[in-house]
Amino acid sequence: MPNTPEGGIKGEMTVLIPATEEHLPLLADWFSDPEFVRHWGGRPLTREEVSAKYVGRRRPAVVSLLVLRAAAAVGYAQYVPTGPREGGIDLVLNPHAQGQGLGPDAARALLRHLHTVLGWDRVTVDPETSNLRAVRAWHKAGFRLVGTQGSRLLMEYRPPPAAMAEPVPARG
Repeated sequence: MPNTPEGGIKGEMTVLIPATEEHLPLLADWFSDPEFVRHWGGRPLTREEVSAKYVGRRRPAVVSLLVLRAAAAVGYAQYVPTGPREGGIDLVLNPHAQGQGLGPDAARALLRHLHTVLGWDRVTVDPETSNLRAVRAWHKAGFRLVGTQGSRLLMEYRPPPAAMAEPVPARG
């Protein structure tokens, strides 16, 4: 996939790789699980919905990625360009992979990629206010609160001016 390094986007504990049609059975299983989608729309998805949205069919408008730990898939991430140097990201981990620092690690790796490879200088996320685990993870990855919209927090990451030419630090 263009703009993704060979071997994926690497964090300290995670690697993000492009989601493809071959990942459909795994993703369809995840997105049909009420616990997995609790903070991702709140309703289980059909295989057809997952196929249409999460296996790379919407590229380049939406880039779909699997989050791996030690070659095992543990989550899903996506990024969406919304302007010339900015966009939004979403990330969801399997419940068994939560609470281990994998979310912030994957987010930092993706931020580094978006900043150093794609030139983004603003990245946003919008976790549900009630999803305290996600809010903490986004803070750990370097995001700050900028507002609210209904039941969602609006958070953004901007590289510090002195670091505009530097990659996102591995630890936040």
